[in-house]
Amino acid sequence: MTPPLLTDLPIRVLTPDDLRHCADLSEDRGWPREDHKWGLLLTAGTGYGIDAPDGRGLAAACVVTRYGDPGAKPDLAAIGMVLVADRYARNGLGRRLMTHVCDDMLAGVPLTLHATPYGRPLYEELGFDTTGRAEMLRGAFRPEPDGLPSAPASAAAGVRVRPATAEDLRGIVRLDTEVFGTDRTHLLTRLPAFTDRLVVAEDDAGTLIGYAAIWPNMDTHVVGPLIARDTTAAKALVSALAASTERDLRTDVDVRHEELLAWLKERGLRSVAFNAVMTRDIPGLPGDWSRRWAPLTVAAG
Repeated sequence: MTPPLLTDLPIRVLTPDDLRHCADLSEDRGWPREDHKWGLLLTAGTGYGIDAPDGRGLAAACVVTRYGDPGAKPDLAAIGMVLVADRYARNGLGRRLMTHVCDDMLAGVPLTLHATPYGRPLYEELGFDTTGRAEMLRGAFRPEPDGLPSAPASAAAGVRVRPATAEDLRGIVRLDTEVFGTDRTHLLTRLPAFTDRLVVAEDDAGTLIGYAAIWPNMDTHVVGPLIARDTTAAKALVSALAASTERDLRTDVDVRHEELLAWLKERGLRSVAFNAVMTRDIPGLPGDWSRRWAPLTVAAG
């Protein structure tokens, strides 16, 4: 019997039980396994995959994270972790999976994704436009010579950083919805369990002006999400998080935040890569980019 064409293989919804196969697929393509991140994405979002015909895990996979009222059509959906096993590369599986997700599962929904230079041509063919750019940084963070901005320096500038509490969650969701431009409650409520440290920034009046977190990813701590009123608050949040870990930091910062990028490089982080922020059926990401500094993960927009 003639085996089916790879592009005729069925696409199915992934479950948390597929986590190991997703991590194997990442490793197969030379990415970190990122089990911790996959666990979040498969519960806060929806994974789609194609089982490998040789029975060895997944041939291809991606994850979609929907935002907005859960009872209505999504305001926005982010696509991430688009991967094809190396042994099945260049056979149209990536295009088939993306076409299924974009045109069948998410028809008419505004879409976004972060694209590497390698993936960008395919996404352009599928109707995505480059509407932004993010710079990935990594390195050992060096505190300011005169102390952390999260201590006396930030207090003098009207910023106080402290650990987030359960009582802060409602305010975090309210601020995030305003800045991100749509509701992400289902993602944000997972932050206390997913992250190693979650902090908030307040002004002199005690008003919430930002929040940020770090979460473990292999041998680094990823800074994200990072939401802040201004550069001073963003620096204070990053400094407070950096003081709580001995691991290298990693983050992806909107290139329009030139002052923060320069400061992070002065503090020891180095540029690793640039990714294109792409959108479809929407001219750009909603919300207030000036207060959106870094995503939780580029896989979730």
